[in-house]
Amino acid sequence: MLGVVFGRREQCNIQKLVKIVKKQLGGRLPRLITTDGYVGYAEVFRRVFGRLIKPRRQPGQRNPGGCRREVPAELTFATVQKVMNQRGVLEVKRELVLGTPQNLEVALERSAVSSTINTAFVERQNATDRHRNARKGRRTYRFSKDWDVHAAVGYFSLYSYNFCWCVRTLRKRRGRGRDRRRTPAMAARLTDHVWSIGEWLSLPGRDNSS
Repeated sequence: MLGVVFGRREQCNIQKLVKIVKKQLGGRLPRLITTDGYVGYAEVFRRVFGRLIKPRRQPGQRNPGGCRREVPAELTFATVQKVMNQRGVLEVKRELVLGTPQNLEVALERSAVSSTINTAFVERQNATDRHRNARKGRRTYRFSKDWDVHAAVGYFSLYSYNFCWCVRTLRKRRGRGRDRRRTPAMAARLTDHVWSIGEWLSLPGRDNSS
């Protein structure tokens, strides 16, 4: 997980999140971005990843006109929309919003986990997060009454999951012996061992004191 922002799904929060992701990637463009059909995403991606182009003033021209934002040709953004009724999913619509079909095809060919446009991975993460964080349970009385507390518990749940929780599907084979248990952080090569909660909680204190 590259970043998280707690709050309502609106353009200002989406922009905060995308800026965090851009910083985490060191300015590199993601190979492929997929979301649901919420209309606010495309404009945010144009604003954050695009470049502001100022028109050149021609000889004798007083006002060259307004600036325009140029979206990098490599930016590829696609959406997945599910058409549902009371019985379940009727249809899944996939649409390329930004980028070229060629870039989309290359991105899917290079993917080691998927061959089609989907949002299954973030949906799986959201389901796991709701399971681990009771404050996000649907139709319950366990919801947060304060945004700061909600965010604090949310950060704790999400990031401790990356370092302290062994995921069954990330186990690594060891021949005839026992499988090696791994956390998401181990799979991403951010660490070489499973952290305890105590170790994870003590790290910010060591960083702040150094």
